[in-house]
Amino acid sequence: MTLRPAHEPVRPRPPAVSAVPLPKPSAPPVGAVSPVAVRAGCEFGMTALLLFLVVTAVRWLVGPDSAMAVGPSLAPAVLGPVTGGLLTLFMVSPPGRCSGCHLNPAVTLALWRLRELPGRDVAPYAVAQLAGSLAGTWSAGALWGPAATGGPVRSASVRPDPAWGDAAVLGAEAGVLVGVTVMLAVFLARPVGGRGLPYAVGATTAVVIAVLGPLSGGSVNPARQFGPALLAGDVDRLWVYLLGPVLGAVLGSGFAGVVRSGAGPWAGLPRRSPLRRRCARGGGSPRR
Repeated sequence: MTLRPAHEPVRPRPPAVSAVPLPKPSAPPVGAVSPVAVRAGCEFGMTALLLFLVVTAVRWLVGPDSAMAVGPSLAPAVLGPVTGGLLTLFMVSPPGRCSGCHLNPAVTLALWRLRELPGRDVAPYAVAQLAGSLAGTWSAGALWGPAATGGPVRSASVRPDPAWGDAAVLGAEAGVLVGVTVMLAVFLARPVGGRGLPYAVGATTAVVIAVLGPLSGGSVNPARQFGPALLAGDVDRLWVYLLGPVLGAVLGSGFAGVVRSGAGPWAGLPRRSPLRRRCARGGGSPRR
């Protein structure tokens, strides 16, 4: 099970009446790391690694000095399965189990609105993901030099087809996140559904990049474009790639709420899954 972060351990309550005075709890050590910070740190590290690998892959797929170059037109068809496979591996890894492996501020927002993530985690997760995007992109540029930062690679910053205007790109980015959010709601509504979620997310990511990459850019993740666009200087359309997925997450979570309570093939799905309720009662983190 992923996308839900690991739950904090439940501490037993002291007895209501005690003949022996209970010792006062000791203050936490200075500089202690909170569980939220630990989970956000996992998001930072995995996002940085993902962007480093994406920039590296684009450098070898598009770079003119690469013996493996396939050209910009075929690169999305190769990059899609690679990125999808990486996401699946990250989601089943220990850091992925710790934080839920969102790696996408829009997904974090959607899960909060679906009541699968505490609201206090949203801002730390988003900041960590965007910072990880910058760190990973910069690290790849530092390693590969001009081969990754210049020429056709440009730090793997995505660019739409010239025929696609801002409205079309915004609609594509938002539309994909609507579908992804509904998919997450359906999978997370049943405990058994979470077992296949890493593979569904990986397959969806592969298809989106392969199909929409040559058209709208196929980012569908503010963190995917944030670091590459800033370091490559492609900031004129950055707002589209930031706003589109966020808008789609809001619309998709609202639609999922209507579907859960109204008519349709998913009518009657619980707003909070039985597994989520068991963890909330102190049953601990589920086996993933």
